[in-house]
Amino acid sequence: MKKILLIDDETLMLDLLSLYLTPRGYECIKMTSAYKAVQYLGAESVDLVLLDVMMPEMDGWDTCQEMREIGDIPIIMLTARSEKIDIVKGLNMGADDYISKPFDEEELIARIEAVLRRKNGPSSIIVFYGLLLNEESFEVSYQGHFVSVTPKEFSLLSLLLKNRNKVFTREHLLTSIWGYAVTTEDRTIDSHVRNLREKLRKSGFPVDDYLTTVWGLGYKWMDKDL
Repeated sequence: MKKILLIDDETLMLDLLSLYLTPRGYECIKMTSAYKAVQYLGAESVDLVLLDVMMPEMDGWDTCQEMREIGDIPIIMLTARSEKIDIVKGLNMGADDYISKPFDEEELIARIEAVLRRKNGPSSIIVFYGLLLNEESFEVSYQGHFVSVTPKEFSLLSLLLKNRNKVFTREHLLTSIWGYAVTTEDRTIDSHVRNLREKLRKSGFPVDDYLTTVWGLGYKWMDKDL
């Protein structure tokens, strides 16, 4: 199920959008605060953002810029302003499309599906509190700064982030990442975890708060919001 983040300071508009999208198989996350929406995207992944322009605390243009610093998330601007200069401004800020209110339900769905077709491929971007994994380029960054990791370290971090709060035994990690068991399994996994921790620590990411050792079992990535 595709997840769409709806951001509008009017709850009636959020309810209307959800009414249109939910029967089409979309999971809708509704937020009236742009600040909270940006924080949410720092920890959670969504497939697309529907973003209102005219909001009191932070307008849609500034919000779009903030979201672009997090990752390449598909964004559709939704607003009553239809002047050409506003449309160009939204697109220059990084929006993927722009829909004016009042809108037609079928046009809204068609534009969402078109953006998703253009933007969503088999690869994806994983975001966790400023830590970003690009599974297409196999790159890791924290708050915009590149973190050099090996392919095995990348696979390890990706597996843990995709399965937060799940305990992985060393044997399971070996099978999932290496594809076979080795005689020095403890040293193999422990060495990669130690190196990954050190690299993330040096980048400024508080890795020790999340990548934890489960004594006698293995490792897990804790999501403290759960």
